[in-house]
Amino acid sequence: MLIATVSIAAHAAPPRVCVDYSYKIPNVRPALCEAAQLQDMQARSVQGRTVWGRDIRPADAKLRILVVGGIHGDEMSSSSLVFHWIALAGAPVADMPQPVHWRFIPTLNPDGLFARPSRRMNANGVDLNRNFPTPNWDRDAKLYWEGRTKRDPRRWPGSKPLSEPESRFLHEQMDSFKPNLIVSVHAPYGVLDFDGPSVPPSKLGRLYLDQVGIFPGSLGNYGGIHKGVPVVTIELPSATHTPQDPEIRQMWIDLLRWTSDRLGPSIKTAAVPLPK
Repeated sequence: MLIATVSIAAHAAPPRVCVDYSYKIPNVRPALCEAAQLQDMQARSVQGRTVWGRDIRPADAKLRILVVGGIHGDEMSSSSLVFHWIALAGAPVADMPQPVHWRFIPTLNPDGLFARPSRRMNANGVDLNRNFPTPNWDRDAKLYWEGRTKRDPRRWPGSKPLSEPESRFLHEQMDSFKPNLIVSVHAPYGVLDFDGPSVPPSKLGRLYLDQVGIFPGSLGNYGGIHKGVPVVTIELPSATHTPQDPEIRQMWIDLLRWTSDRLGPSIKTAAVPLPK
C-alpha cells in the first residue's frame, strides 16, 4: 500500500536541526533525521525551541497512534527509538491489515535534551510526566512529591497541572488528534508498562510487561486511566544506548501485531472518522 504523508505545518526542519539532534541523540545520524522529514508542530518549549513531529498516514487509515519520545530530556535513547520507528513506518508490514495514521514526536522536551548536561526536567525545572491534569492533582501531586520522592527536584510536578508549554502541547494533541493509542517511550528500567482499557501487550521485543503503578500527573495515569486512551509505556534498558537494529524492528513488529489484534477490531466496529 502506498503511504501518504500529511504535512501538519508549513515548515520542515532545516539541516542544522538534524546536525544538532545527531550530536545529542545516540544512533541517530543526520541522514536518518533528515529522512524523517520533520515538520514544525507549531509548538515551542520554554526556551523557544521548536517541537518537531511527523505524520505518516495511509489514505484509508482510521486507527490513530501517537508516539512520543524525549519527555525526559536525559533519556536520549527514547528519542532515538522514535526516529528509527519513523523510518519503519514508511515500510508497511504485510501482516498489519489495519492501516494506521501515525503521529511521531521524537523529542517533547528539547530544552532538557540540549541542556548541558541533558536533564530530566524542562527549562522551568518541571518533570513533564507529572504535569498532566489527573484527578485531585492539586492534592496528590504535592503529597507524592513531598512524601514519596522527598522533594526530589528531578520529579517536581510544577505549580499547577499543564503549567508548561510542552505538556500543554501534548494535551492539545490528545484533544485534536484523538489518538486511539499513545506510545510513550522512556528509559532506563527495561520494562513494558500499560495503562487503560484493552488487554496490554505481554512483550515488545525483549521488554516484558511489568506494570509499575500509577503516579499523580503522569501521562499514563491521565491518558490511560482518566481519559480511557490506552497508553503503552516503553522503558528502554539504557538512557544513552539504543537497542540493536533487529531488536528495534522486533519491538515495532510486536507493537503492530498487538495493535491489529486488540485495537483494530474495535476501530472497525466504531468507524470513527479521522480528524480533518
